[in-house]
Amino acid sequence: MSVFNVSSVMMSLLPDNVNFNEIWSRLRSTINSVILGSNVEREEWFERFRDVFKLCFEFSQQTTLYLYIHVIDLKEAITAQESPTVEDNLLVKYHEQWLVYRRGINYLNKLFWFLNERHISELEIWEWGLHFWRINMIEPLRENLIRLLLAAIESDRLGKSTNETIVQGVILSFVEVEEYMGESSLDFYQEIFEQPFLEATGEYYRKEAEILLQDSDCSEYMERVLSRFSAENLRSLKYLHPSSFPKVTKLCETRMIAEQLQFLHSEYLQNMYKLLKLVKGGLPVLVKEVQDHITKGLEEVCNLVGDGLPQAFVENILRFHKNKSNLMREVFSNDQLFIGVLDKVCTIVINNRNFSKQPYDSPELLARYCDSLLKKSTKGMNESEIEERLSQSMTFLKYIYDKDIFQELYAKMLIARSIHTQSVSMNLEELMINKLEHECGYEFVSNLRRIFTDIKLSEDLNNNFNAYSEDLKLELGGINFNIFMVQEGAWPLAQVAIPSFAIPQPLEKCVTNFESFYKSKFNARKLTFIHHLSMSEVKLCYCKSTYIVTMDAFHMAILLLFESVNSLTYKEIEENTKIADDQLIKRLNSLVESKLLLTSLAESAQVTPETKYYLNLEFSNRCSKFKITEFQQEVLQQQQMHASLFMDREPYLQTVIVRIMKARKVIKHDSLMQEVIQQAKNQFMPSETMIESCIENLMKKKYLERIPNTEDEYSYVP
Repeated sequence: MSVFNVSSVMMSLLPDNVNFNEIWSRLRSTINSVILGSNVEREEWFERFRDVFKLCFEFSQQTTLYLYIHVIDLKEAITAQESPTVEDNLLVKYHEQWLVYRRGINYLNKLFWFLNERHISELEIWEWGLHFWRINMIEPLRENLIRLLLAAIESDRLGKSTNETIVQGVILSFVEVEEYMGESSLDFYQEIFEQPFLEATGEYYRKEAEILLQDSDCSEYMERVLSRFSAENLRSLKYLHPSSFPKVTKLCETRMIAEQLQFLHSEYLQNMYKLLKLVKGGLPVLVKEVQDHITKGLEEVCNLVGDGLPQAFVENILRFHKNKSNLMREVFSNDQLFIGVLDKVCTIVINNRNFSKQPYDSPELLARYCDSLLKKSTKGMNESEIEERLSQSMTFLKYIYDKDIFQELYAKMLIARSIHTQSVSMNLEELMINKLEHECGYEFVSNLRRIFTDIKLSEDLNNNFNAYSEDLKLELGGINFNIFMVQEGAWPLAQVAIPSFAIPQPLEKCVTNFESFYKSKFNARKLTFIHHLSMSEVKLCYCKSTYIVTMDAFHMAILLLFESVNSLTYKEIEENTKIADDQLIKRLNSLVESKLLLTSLAESAQVTPETKYYLNLEFSNRCSKFKITEFQQEVLQQQQMHASLFMDREPYLQTVIVRIMKARKVIKHDSLMQEVIQQAKNQFMPSETMIESCIENLMKKKYLERIPNTEDEYSYVP
């Protein structure tokens, strides 16, 4: 709020025929006496009324404005009061001076009533007086006032003597100094006092709850909490503005009830469990209640959307599981009835996509979560923290039905991390495989171990090739060339024919030299390059900025053709790369979509041999490093992978059934079903229909037969 500068406007406002100074001198003396609480005689007081009326009524509007400017310049009168200090009992002296000042300002407002009513469009005298008190008295003492007020209220909570009138008066002065502000009259009070008071109150009752929990059972705790609530409500009535009452009540309820619900529920449930356990048939009702409670809680934590979904979903489930596992241990003494309920609900929620409303299936969510932990992009975690989270992820895996899908996805992501050198640590990669083996068995991780072995052998092979190149002084054209050696059938690669491809001229020496090196080491082995799965990093130096682009070998071969020319036809690109039409069109489209290439082709038009493609010399991107991907191709590969997995499940189940029959010789249908599920669940959860279909097929193949005169018993056929 601005304040008039008296000296700058004085002479311009004062009419020539008004002896203003003489009248103002008398008024100023009375104003100072009133503000300081000094005695003013009745006759003098009435004289000042006449002076104000004379200046406002008998003289010009300019003289009236001049009077207003003098009156509202109350700083001299306020600062004439001796500011209280901490040593001089601040709250007491502040309160005394506030009462004197407030009474004085009230009198002045009456003295200048005529001026307020007839001539003032700005703040009235009363309002200016309150404003100046806030600026010149409260603000300088703010920190000490609040500290002493909070200390006084805490003393009251502890049962110590407190001057309630003074504490209340000081607090309410923060409201009164802005009561003229209308709807925003509480803003200053809330800022200067209410906010720090609520923070201090919340902390006090948080500690109070901790103390009460240590030496109280559930019923004693509730009795003491109700007593604290009653005392705090009375305290609010004594000291605070009514607008603060509901806030204090809610805060106390949060600290002493809402944040202690686990304790309250645990005590209640534990007592109920102990009683119902003594009664035959008493526990099922409690088990049903616990199941409903867990189901509702899981439903709330797993319905997530937005970025970082795999991490948020998995960690929410794990956090919930840990919390409820503690409940099972502390309240129900790890009773298998209740642990079974937790396992059942977690299994349903994690495997039912409609229940959790997730865009991904649970195997993919967990695979992505583990991938995010094992990538170098993981921030703010050391290796021990990553290891701990990987260990916790095994709890999530335990409930997944389609573990084989998780295994395939995890294998693909392991390969991607290795090819792009994104793994945090090979030690962590091996540790994760060990954890998977412990959870799901050796067979589950056999392919992962072969992949991991290939990765380590490839690293050694590349080191040996680099040493070989240096010894023979081979020219590799300045290319950082790395090979991943893959055992046939070990890696989750789509079973498709290797497409035709002409190796770009800059890479020919690298490939030829590596082939010579490999034959010198392993003469009997056949080496096949899978070019369509190879990746490359291409550095773009023709743009205003330098970019590093990750792309597959087909993209790279196309782009390298533009090193010496700015444009090529589709036919020229095809002849030079030898890439099949369907693959070439996809790669060209993605290069055009990324703006690296431009084309003369109209939108939705068919590509012809004469369709021209141009290098975009004005290319720019907000990222200095980016990747060109084939999203549709990735989706198709994943669909093919899932289809292949489902086809592999039936032979796997048949193998399991034969193994069981060979060991048992004779077995009933229900027992066979249970054993098959038990042995297969580390790979996937088979349906009864699938198992029965496999049994029928094996009977047709004469591996087992139904025992005559029975419908539910089988025998093994040697």
